[in-house]
Amino acid sequence: MQVRVLYFGVLRDMAGREQESVELSEPARLADLYSELQQRLAGLEKFAGSIALSINYDYASLDALLHDGDEVALLPPVSGGSQSQDAAAQQSHSRIVREPIDSKRIVSEMKAAEDGAVVVFDGIVRNHSRGRRTLYLEYSAYEPMAAAELEKLAQSALANHKVRDVRIEHRLGRLEIGETSVLIVVSSAHRAEAFDAARWIIDTLKKTVPIWKKEYFADGAVWADGEPFPPEISAQSPQGTSK
Repeated sequence: MQVRVLYFGVLRDMAGREQESVELSEPARLADLYSELQQRLAGLEKFAGSIALSINYDYASLDALLHDGDEVALLPPVSGGSQSQDAAAQQSHSRIVREPIDSKRIVSEMKAAEDGAVVVFDGIVRNHSRGRRTLYLEYSAYEPMAAAELEKLAQSALANHKVRDVRIEHRLGRLEIGETSVLIVVSSAHRAEAFDAARWIIDTLKKTVPIWKKEYFADGAVWADGEPFPPEISAQSPQGTSK
């Protein structure tokens, strides 16, 4: 059988390609594919335990069974339906966009008569990082999966916090100093619940949504160090895993 493998962030640079097709004998599990990729890509072993894997836009464990035509993504730690690059990934409470985020308009739209508080997290591009002056940032994503994960965060916040509404927007592409990269707005009758939900969303987003940041300086560019994936979605060593 044949599966399509996608590389993102620093793994794309290491592989020297965005994707490739891999032939596997049936039956095969994700661990078998990962072992094959370790043989193909020198240096992949140093990411053991720090990357996550997905099958058809969902995080998957190494014992997951593969099928012909599956799309598997190798996801380095993140920094920060199928949508096209030209159209924003619109969901009920979240969007991935490539144009500037209109924070003022979105906050105004989120206000309602029953609200006692609207909490806003506006993540902006700062002019320095790693002791160097930042020129600009570039964000990339595994867009279909990122859109789905953003909406999951919004829906989880609504289900688990006493808030009325949630809006999440994340921008991709080149961002200049001072521009908004991610906007989270939470409206609620009480401020405590809105603060708690907003903090939970941004902290979880930075660990689970497949969006990566590349920082550009006068003397070069580097991928931002991502936060570790939660243990339940981090790919562990496939050694000892059998079909």
